Amino acid sequence: MSYQLELRHLRYFLAVAEDLHFRKAAERLFISQPGLSRQIKQMEDDLNIELFKRHNRKVVLTPAGLYLKDEISRNLKNLDNIINHAKLLQDGKQGKLEFGYVGSAMQEIIPNLLVNFKKKHTNVQFGLKEMDNQKQIESLLHQKIDIGFVRLDRVPKGLNIKPVLKENFCLVLPKDHSINSTNFKSLHQLKNESFILFDPSYSPSYYEKVMQIFTDSNFTPTISHNTIHAASIYKLVENKFGLSIVPKSLQQGYNMNVKFIELNNIKQHATLSVVWDKNNRNPLLSSLLNMI
Repeated sequence: MSYQLELRHLRYFLAVAEDLHFRKAAERLFISQPGLSRQIKQMEDDLNIELFKRHNRKVVLTPAGLYLKDEISRNLKNLDNIINHAKLLQDGKQGKLEFGYVGSAMQEIIPNLLVNFKKKHTNVQFGLKEMDNQKQIESLLHQKIDIGFVRLDRVPKGLNIKPVLKENFCLVLPKDHSINSTNFKSLHQLKNESFILFDPSYSPSYYEKVMQIFTDSNFTPTISHNTIHAASIYKLVENKFGLSIVPKSLQQGYNMNVKFIELNNIKQHATLSVVWDKNNRNPLLSSLLNMI
């Protein structure tokens, strides 16, 4: 191949492909618009590929341009990760792992994992970011994180998923509620109560599993609120806006005026899974997965 491409051409192309506007892309790149146009034209000539359709002021990616945008974006991210890893090695570090997680994973699973991993990899760095399930999937696909902890049953092609924790659900009530672990017989006793649940967007499969608990209890719940944060659920329960159902692990780490009744006699269980991109080349990831 005799392509005269440089890294700057790829970054210029991505800027225009993202903005679909030469002036905006030029401003973001701190170069002149005519200069950017020349660089893109040079790239198209060198590759003998039309990347953009230009209609007056409108710019549209061609099918070839769209394909290159996705592939170059992914591979430049790989290059950034490789260079960042090399810099960490230069500084005496073994590298860095970026974690995404839903809140319940931080109660026990992740802290224990980090402690044990640090024993074997003393100079590794960790990035930790709480995010919902869908955000983790997007971040994995764009290689913004190395590993995620989700409450999903299925993930897109290219990602691997493995259950790491299967646990019971718990009923959440205000501490002074008349129902307690002694007189609780079934969820049907609470059919006239309102319920506060995790938002369906948090995880559709998780939401359906919780709704199936109500179906098996022979009633459709009145749902007064949806949220994505356990702390918000507990605050609402504490103030008697409704009851809730959460995974057992979410009993830990909160100090609020609520009580929990473990639902031992139902068939549904909450599953926490680890998910990762099988093409991720972070050398620390395989070690982490082996430990998991």
